[in-house]
Amino acid sequence: MASAPSPEALRAPLVVEFPFTRSLGPVQSAFLTGLRERTVLGVRTGDGRTLVPPVEYDPVTAEEIRDLVEVATTGTVTTWAWNHEPRRGQPLDTPFAWVLVTLDGADTALLHALDAPGPDAVRTGMRVRVRWAAERVGAITDIACFEPYEGQEEGGRPAPHTGEFTEPVSGIVAAARLDYTYSPGRAQSAYIHALSDQRAVGERCPSCRKVYVPPRGACPTCGVATTDRVEVGPRGTVTTYCIVNIKAKNLDIEVPYVYAHIALDGADLALHARIAGIPYDQVRMGLRVEPVWTEGGRYPDHYRPTGEPDADYDTYKELV
Repeated sequence: MASAPSPEALRAPLVVEFPFTRSLGPVQSAFLTGLRERTVLGVRTGDGRTLVPPVEYDPVTAEEIRDLVEVATTGTVTTWAWNHEPRRGQPLDTPFAWVLVTLDGADTALLHALDAPGPDAVRTGMRVRVRWAAERVGAITDIACFEPYEGQEEGGRPAPHTGEFTEPVSGIVAAARLDYTYSPGRAQSAYIHALSDQRAVGERCPSCRKVYVPPRGACPTCGVATTDRVEVGPRGTVTTYCIVNIKAKNLDIEVPYVYAHIALDGADLALHARIAGIPYDQVRMGLRVEPVWTEGGRYPDHYRPTGEPDADYDTYKELV
């Protein structure tokens, strides 16, 4: 198929999100539970240094450390950077400074936000104190932020602490999220536009003559640009597959189900898609499949068996 004028490249907002659940050991449990109780705990190393936030192993000697101590809620800014435009989920919704604060009694710095009227009000060496959140749950956000403090450094050694609290925090959920605008570029935009017409279009490398679906705009083997568009499929062959047994929150699909790599007829790169219309334990390598489109769908909902004999392994072994 000859080259055709490219439609405008697509752009769309995209959110990648992964809420990671982790359990806490005795040191981190004590630290986070302490924040809930308005207490800041550190851990003392074998050579007498106090680390805040605490860690379970000495970063220098790798020795396990459990000697908890309580430090002050006041400290000194060691370095800072001004944040002109706070983003969603950050500690404050007005401009603030990110600061490293060495709390009185600690030998390492804690990263958090400083509530200040402007960058001119922030300096290295300034004194600050913790501003506690009104509602505390046992998380680093129990420190709402730091605020300027006119008092002097509190003397004395950190006080030993057992780390024991009523109803200690045993686990946390860390919600990792990335918001950005994604543009698939010229080649994949053309591929997506073709899918909306229920066609699969790839691009052929002018050097090795391989056809890539989805197209990448360049041959990953030869490193040359690809512009010659080729329509492939719609049928294809299952080259390999996996059985999914864990239900995803954002997919209304009952488990178990099968996700497979499918080599469309005429393509030299396998794409992945869901297999349906057949019991999950009957899906196999070499199974011939075809796309199933839902009304108004911009891409195949799934692939189903065509009823053809299985493909010979030699016909797709290079794509496994």
